[in-house]
Amino acid sequence: MKQVVSISLGSSSRDHTAEIDLLGQTFLVKRIGTDGDLQKMIRFIEENDGKIDAFGLGGMDLYIQAVNRRYTLRDAQKVASAARITPILDGSGLKNTLERNVVEYLLRETDIIDKKKKVLVVSAMDRFGLAQSLEQAGCEMEYGDLIFILNLPCPLKSLNTLAFIAALAVPVIRLLPFSMIYPTGKKQETNKPRYPQFFLRADIIAGDFHFIKRYMPKELPGKIIITNTVTPADVEMLRQKGVKTLITTTPEIDGRSFGTNVMEALLVAYAGSKKELNPEEYKRLLEELEFRPRIIEL
Repeated sequence: MKQVVSISLGSSSRDHTAEIDLLGQTFLVKRIGTDGDLQKMIRFIEENDGKIDAFGLGGMDLYIQAVNRRYTLRDAQKVASAARITPILDGSGLKNTLERNVVEYLLRETDIIDKKKKVLVVSAMDRFGLAQSLEQAGCEMEYGDLIFILNLPCPLKSLNTLAFIAALAVPVIRLLPFSMIYPTGKKQETNKPRYPQFFLRADIIAGDFHFIKRYMPKELPGKIIITNTVTPADVEMLRQKGVKTLITTTPEIDGRSFGTNVMEALLVAYAGSKKELNPEEYKRLLEELEFRPRIIEL
């Protein structure tokens, strides 16, 4: 049995283990949270390097995609470099392919997305493929990178504007402790509403679930959410807030939607590779395994 382990900077309360069968191959998939402890992540990777088939790098991104440039985050690089034998995947390679496919699927198979929809992407640098696909679909876009990373109530209206600002800001941001950029550890379990007007005026809220959960208002009546990494408790919480439709970009596995780092690690292990695959290989495997988004009417 092949093993995939997502070692996460996030909360241990979200830990999970599942057995997955992919076309006759069985995988043991684990998610292990370290409650914000960077050194614990590094120790775990060093101790298990070469013993499992693929690591997922959870709760943090290795890269920020600022439209036409990719920047490496210093803290994430420290963690990833601990893996010398086993491939370690943060989900960024898969996000660009998977989330574009999801938007294409929604346009083709549903009436959820149209040019009249107002969309808030909580961080386009974290979900560039998703953001670009929604913009190309003609939606009225707002990008929350300045709002939710820098705490500035300034939504961006285009990816070209984001690229210009990122060229100035990201070389500094990438050097900051990761906990200053993204909710980690116990912060992932607490809600601290920030600028609720941007959530409330959107029809669709899209992007990383931990950003959404951390900063969303007390109620989200009639909203559509496109995200990932949700547990059954998260689904119920969104139902209580009045969310109309939940779409997870990764399929349901053993009662929950895993993060893209887990899914990318799973695909790399399935392919028997020792490194990140290219977009064409990811697209082929997604079709071969018939991975589809999960759509839940709440």
